[in-house]
Amino acid sequence: MVVVTRAKASIPARIVRNPGVCGGEPTVEGTRIPVRSIVIQWQYYQDLERVRSAFPRLNIPTIKAALTFYEANREEIDRLIEENEQAAYSAD
Repeated sequence: MVVVTRAKASIPARIVRNPGVCGGEPTVEGTRIPVRSIVIQWQYYQDLERVRSAFPRLNIPTIKAALTFYEANREEIDRLIEENEQAAYSAD
């Protein structure tokens, strides 16, 4: 049995952790889109519509929920971004 947990009570319900999806890192509920991916797009574009165009399944409130989660969990998400980038470079 897989248990899906909400990331934090104070964070919008759309952000979840499911051990069977992306290694349990925070994702948008019902997708395999990690919060870290949304944050990377936001850092690059600084425009909600541009971020939404990168993730057409998401709406603006959901993107804002992911960014709110990031603000509350910046250290963890920054670590996940760094780990992912290191893994990508070491694969080359």
